[in-house]
Amino acid sequence: MYSYDEPVYLISVVSKILNIHPQTLRQYEREGLIKPSRTEGRMRLYSQRDIDRLKLILSLVRDLGVNLAGVEIILQLKEEIENLQKEIDRLKKQQGQIPRNRSVVIKKENFQLVLVSEDFE
Repeated sequence: MYSYDEPVYLISVVSKILNIHPQTLRQYEREGLIKPSRTEGRMRLYSQRDIDRLKLILSLVRDLGVNLAGVEIILQLKEEIENLQKEIDRLKKQQGQIPRNRSVVIKKENFQLVLVSEDFE
């Protein structure tokens, strides 16, 4: 079987799976909402990840009436939330490695995080 990120679906297949016109897929690509892979012959190939992203886009547009500019903002915020969650998970793991009587200061571009052990004496 193919991996989640492996581009294997042609635009005609994706348009049938999602019941949308291929031109809509091209428009979403022009808008920067999706970025399908390309073959050497410049044919678009979509992965399962691309299809799942398209399902989210279609849900936002069809079910919630969000315009494409709003979809772009929502997708950017979703990606930022996912990145922040990964950072939180990493910091939680790192916190488990801090000796009980120590504190750690982590500086990032947009924030500073101070981890302090609750067992200070």
